[in-house]
Amino acid sequence: MRVDQALAKCFPEHSRSRITQWIRQGQVSLDGKILEPKIRVNGGEMVRIEATMLPVHEETPQDIPLNLIYEDNEILVLNKPAGLVVHPAAGNRQGTLLNALLYHAPQLAQLPRAGIVHRLDKDTTGLMVVAKTLEAHTALVAALQRRDIKREYVALVGAEVIAGSTIDEPIGRHPHQRTKMAVIHSGKPARTHVRCKKRYHGFTLLDVKLETGRTHQIRVHLAHIGYPIVGDATYGWRYRIPAKSSIELQNSLLAFKRQALHARALSLIHPISGQELSWQAPLPEDFTELLKLLIAKEGYYADKDFA
Repeated sequence: MRVDQALAKCFPEHSRSRITQWIRQGQVSLDGKILEPKIRVNGGEMVRIEATMLPVHEETPQDIPLNLIYEDNEILVLNKPAGLVVHPAAGNRQGTLLNALLYHAPQLAQLPRAGIVHRLDKDTTGLMVVAKTLEAHTALVAALQRRDIKREYVALVGAEVIAGSTIDEPIGRHPHQRTKMAVIHSGKPARTHVRCKKRYHGFTLLDVKLETGRTHQIRVHLAHIGYPIVGDATYGWRYRIPAKSSIELQNSLLAFKRQALHARALSLIHPISGQELSWQAPLPEDFTELLKLLIAKEGYYADKDFA
């Protein structure tokens, strides 16, 4: 077996890519000799790893409230509010979810990205899972790559969608606007499944399932097929007055300055216990109020999950 494969089995809390990096940096020796990742071992060799695990993050822990849905010694699941940035970036080093996690569980400073294995955009709400140990982080990242973590969203789009569909289009960085993503031939494979939940006059509530997890994937894919998400001016939403709409509905649509997108369900196999787990998060208040106004306009009631 290749030595990087063998060591990944010996140390499951570390990813194979991390072990390979240590080997290439000369931090792993085999019987006293520096080696290459492709060197094969037969068993009985003496391997020495001299890799220092330094704190990964120097960001400041901040006492920012977290809406925790579940927590144990290995993982936590939270319901992210709108307006909360997940990762610090240039000019935005504080007030992020990462800062909040470091305050809640200081040991996360030792983990890549403070245990965050997937993210939601700043103004997207809903469920996220975070690893609390290195072993759990490695296992969750691998599960994401295998597409074993199931994520379901609900989105309100400014169009009347006739039927569900699967959008299978590659996504990459926009060729001219570098802060945006776009469907481009040179992008990475991306697949999104869409199903109609409820139709209104000029709008549709969609159930959305991700098969891949590209940056801005749902927003880009829905805009690409002509269904921009309400409030998402970055990807094509333009306010217009709905026919025969109330003043309350017009004002609510005009005031909705974020994408109407919510990660409502999450399911996975626990990385340590192997137990099947799933969670759901209710729609945030602003999203719920907008749907109530659409329901009132149409004269019928939505499904109880969205009432």
